[in-house]
Amino acid sequence: MSKYMLLIYGNEQRWETISAEEMAEIDAGHVAFQKRAGDRILASGQLEPSSTATTLRGDGEAPAVTDGPFLETKEVLGGFYLVEAADLDEAVALSRELAEVRHEHSGVEIKPLVQHG
Repeated sequence: MSKYMLLIYGNEQRWETISAEEMAEIDAGHVAFQKRAGDRILASGQLEPSSTATTLRGDGEAPAVTDGPFLETKEVLGGFYLVEAADLDEAVALSRELAEVRHEHSGVEIKPLVQHG
């Protein structure tokens, strides 16, 4: 089995104004995903707004610490799942349960983890 990070991105301003109906649809998608993926989910989480982020960056022994995300972007990382799947096709199939893949203001990026050893 391989491990995949499913990174859920979206427009943060849009998320702040989401309707109750759309939030219910998104929540239902997560419930369906969790039911289908079962114990293949190794970790998951929803992230606080990007304004709460802290970034460390530099080129020496003392990296600079700054508030907020480093890059200006319309879409931000809002949550993730770490799953085990037989292959990328299975990871894609699981991800189709998430409502974020059907909305214009969000999406899911699937990244395989490097297998060491």
